[in-house]
Amino acid sequence: MPLSRILVTLTCVFGLQFAHADVLPQAQVGIKIPLTKKPTTRPMTVAYVGYLSRYYIADGGLAPMPGEMEIALSKSQVHVFDAKGNYLASGKPGLDNRSIYFNPNTHKLESVTYNVSSDAGFSPNTGVFAIELTEAGDIKDFPTEIAAFNPAFGSAATMPTYDADNNRYLAKQERSNKVFIVELGKRERVGEITLDFAAAGVVHDDLSEHFIAYTGIPGEELALLDVDHKAVLVFNMDGKLVGKSALPATMKLRAHNHYNGLGYANGMMFVYHEPEGEFGTYYGFKISDKAQVN
Repeated sequence: MPLSRILVTLTCVFGLQFAHADVLPQAQVGIKIPLTKKPTTRPMTVAYVGYLSRYYIADGGLAPMPGEMEIALSKSQVHVFDAKGNYLASGKPGLDNRSIYFNPNTHKLESVTYNVSSDAGFSPNTGVFAIELTEAGDIKDFPTEIAAFNPAFGSAATMPTYDADNNRYLAKQERSNKVFIVELGKRERVGEITLDFAAAGVVHDDLSEHFIAYTGIPGEELALLDVDHKAVLVFNMDGKLVGKSALPATMKLRAHNHYNGLGYANGMMFVYHEPEGEFGTYYGFKISDKAQVN
């Protein structure tokens, strides 16, 4: 075969392989948010409310123990930071948060709780809630219920990500390459995505168990933390691997990162770095040239 034809063939092959080359080979640090209060149990996910220029970091866990004379509300807090990562305040909406996000369709800060599927048995304040804010962005004590528990979410500990473009949720299943697609008005999942772990050279034990981010970037919609290899894997909505963004080699990721301490907000993938600072630090990483960061 003539050399010119070989070059054309290789160009076509590599052009297809790297059609989504906007994924950054090295993740870029966009912001660092040091926690100034000890997490009430576990640091969970991160949200950004653009019109307030505020980040919100949710804790999970800590409902009253059996026999305690208290209302059955979680003691978990949500912490507020400004656009530069400076701590402002904390609130206690009474939710065992698993994922929080800003919903541009409702203009609300919202939370999905632990056991949203009721897979581990029903408990109060379980489901999807709006966390009410003051005009200044502080957290009010009592949330508003959006939806009660829904078995379509699958795993009790899943940290669903919100797909605002299609008004649905993507719930990663533990010890699995499955992501359930959920619409609140339906009690069974409306679809399922199978992530191509083989193409990424990983097994489920390498990865975060409960959280996958919806980025909103066409062709690069899903982002998943590879804890053991210190990278963010990027997939499309068909579950095909389209890129990998390496995290700094100096980061020391620990057990927390397999189960919580993640998020996607303001065009960045957030990773909790437990060894840094008194209570740990969240890093916001830009992983794609297409991401819009305010």
